[in-house]
Amino acid sequence: MRGRHVDSYSMYKRGTRDHVINTYDYDKEQVRLLSGVGKDIGNPSWKRSFPYILLAALSSFLFGYHLGVVNETLESMSHDLGFHGDTMAEGLVVSTCLGGAFVGSLFSGSIADGVGRRRAFQLCALPLIIGSSMSATAKNLWGMLLGRLFVGTGMGIGPPVAALYVAEVSPAYVRGTYGSCSQLATCLGLMGALFIGFPAKQIEGWWRMCFWASVAPAALLTVFMEFSVESPHWLFKRGRGADAEAEFEKLLGGPYVKGAMAELSKSQRGDEADTVKLSELFYGHHRKVVFMGSSLFALQQLSGINAVFYFSSTVFKSAGVPSESANICVGIANLLGSLFALVSMDKLGRKALLIASFSGSGYDYSGNFS
Repeated sequence: MRGRHVDSYSMYKRGTRDHVINTYDYDKEQVRLLSGVGKDIGNPSWKRSFPYILLAALSSFLFGYHLGVVNETLESMSHDLGFHGDTMAEGLVVSTCLGGAFVGSLFSGSIADGVGRRRAFQLCALPLIIGSSMSATAKNLWGMLLGRLFVGTGMGIGPPVAALYVAEVSPAYVRGTYGSCSQLATCLGLMGALFIGFPAKQIEGWWRMCFWASVAPAALLTVFMEFSVESPHWLFKRGRGADAEAEFEKLLGGPYVKGAMAELSKSQRGDEADTVKLSELFYGHHRKVVFMGSSLFALQQLSGINAVFYFSSTVFKSAGVPSESANICVGIANLLGSLFALVSMDKLGRKALLIASFSGSGYDYSGNFS
């Protein structure tokens, strides 16, 4: 009798173990298929998700545009609004936008998780439209500052949501390349602002047209995002598994839906197991990751790159260099760097590019380490 119990128990344990192994192998196979290494299925087509990446990149384009829109226009704007020669007022026109971006960035995560990625993009575009219109019609310094504050709020919301959205809707094998598209769009926005600002010194009131021009892409972002796909990750987290499958089918194609859902379910279980409190980010093993990520962003800003985008026309003019030619060179250099990252991100890896970029920024024009 006892022997039969032992045999039954052994069969139960063996069956449970086999079930666990089979389940694990199934999950592994689904992840393998999703990542595109299955011999019989290949990688999902990048063409399916690419239009949505381009649409999301509009927010990065607007971010770059509003970074550079005051570069060529600041002088004529200061004459028209009565603060020419007031360096404090000129600095406020620039920094008010950054202050608004700080406020917007504080709420971008909550907005994206609360209303979804698509609605977050639309909420990002709304203050950009309002702020650009206010800046274009400003009659004095205070009107311009209020408009720049609205614009900054939209700038703070957009890029974090864009980075999150791109990571969640792109196939794994091109995720790095698609992530670089946002930086490329920022560079194009900067160059667009510089080019459209060139006539500002010759044509009276042209600076107002420069602000009006940014309303169009913001409006396009608002309208077309209504027809874009929602992030399957966000839908799954909200308990809308069927909707997540439908979006995966649009993004990856039918053969990849089951594998994508398996990986999503697995990552969701991992997220629930690894949930931490905000205070835990500042001690323990989380502290190192937070410190490294924050330091990278801080070093990028402390490099002074934003000052180039804001005041390069003034600096080049004081040095006796034609601002138009110099700004074109700055824009092209920035664009070439982004193009290099675009084609090499998934080949060389993130770490190698970070080391190379920060090493290069440590040298001044004389070739000495600064």
